[in-house]
Amino acid sequence: MQKVAVLIKNPEQQYEGLRSSLGMLLYNTQVQMFVLNEEIANMDEAYEDNMGFLDEMEGERFSNNKVNVEKYGFNYASTEQIGEMLREADFVIPF
Repeated sequence: MQKVAVLIKNPEQQYEGLRSSLGMLLYNTQVQMFVLNEEIANMDEAYEDNMGFLDEMEGERFSNNKVNVEKYGFNYASTEQIGEMLREADFVIPF
C-alpha cells in the first residue's frame, strides 16, 4: 500500500487538502494529513463532516498547532516528528 502525506501550510488550502486526502483514501492508499502552524481557518459543518469521513476511512490527521489538537481532535506532532513521517511517505502533496 502506498503512503501519501498531504502537507497543508496555507490556511486558504485547508479544505482542498482535506478533500484531496479523502479522495486518495478511495484508491487504497494510507493517507496522513498534516495541518501546519495555523488553526483551522473555517471549521464549518462541511469541514467537520469531511474530517469525520477521514477518520472513518482510517486516514490520519496531525497538526503542530495545539489548538487544532484541543479543539478539533487532531493528533499532535512536532516539526521533527512530522519530518520523520514525511520521509517515510511514498508521495508528499503540498498545499
